[in-house]
Amino acid sequence: MSEAISQGSLGYRGNAFAAELPLMFIAPALFAANLIVARWAQGAGIAPVFLAFGRWALAFLILLPTVGPRMYALRHTLLANWPRILLLASLGMGVAVAPQYVGARHTSAANIGIIFAACPALVTLIETLVWRVPLERKQAGGMLLAIFGVLIVLSKGNPAALGQLEFGRGDLWVVLAGCGWSLYTVFNKRVPLLPLPSTVKLASLIGGGALVLAPFAALETLHGNVPDFGDSRLYIALGFLAVVPSLGAYFCFDRLVSLAGPTRASMSLYLIPLFATLAAWPLLKEAPHLYHVAGFAVILGGVALSSMRRRA
Repeated sequence: MSEAISQGSLGYRGNAFAAELPLMFIAPALFAANLIVARWAQGAGIAPVFLAFGRWALAFLILLPTVGPRMYALRHTLLANWPRILLLASLGMGVAVAPQYVGARHTSAANIGIIFAACPALVTLIETLVWRVPLERKQAGGMLLAIFGVLIVLSKGNPAALGQLEFGRGDLWVVLAGCGWSLYTVFNKRVPLLPLPSTVKLASLIGGGALVLAPFAALETLHGNVPDFGDSRLYIALGFLAVVPSLGAYFCFDRLVSLAGPTRASMSLYLIPLFATLAAWPLLKEAPHLYHVAGFAVILGGVALSSMRRRA
């Protein structure tokens, strides 16, 4: 990825809204791929923390040949930024990912969807309480509308079904991941790094994520959860996760936060169930139903409403 991609292809040189709206759809589509492949990896018996560490380590190695020289040239700026880099990497690449992979072994996709659907509300709460950011009516209305759409999907169109969902050990891991993602979203805007090219910033965060997760992956291995390096599925999962959710999704979401702010950017998370369901149809043989169509229509309406800027 280059500055031409980050600014030209994503519409950065046009008005901000023209760049923001496409990213509201692109970022969650790439994040949804993470859920599909991670669940597929569970069937391959891939250790969850190693999977999280491996995706970041491989993504960093992919970036290193092109970004490495720029990182070396900016080494003094990176060293000055290291506490912030470590904070963001720990939250967005560590806490938001590894616990999610662990929790996916013990809970359902519906529960994961409900928990992560609460992330935008948590982002809004943090922004409002800590930074005193006013909540516009369109943002509040869009958030509530999107939550309603998510509940339609998760309840399969039957509100009584929501009362049958139970939260257990896996859900607590996913709650931890959701909190990590919410904090990453807020701090990415409110505790910004010193000026860095976007690709250098992304590479430093990815490298930081691998560094943070490395000791936990080693501890997981010492406890007997050793990856099967003879299984080709391990390399397929790591390769896909390194390129699509790691490089693509985080790059797009970082751009979206810079354009729309953390509260509106987090609204794009409501689209993840849409893209996950569409991908699961051909890949996991899970066909969508009428309640999916109804719920996704409401979700799209909520995201569109929250993306509208107040007219002067």
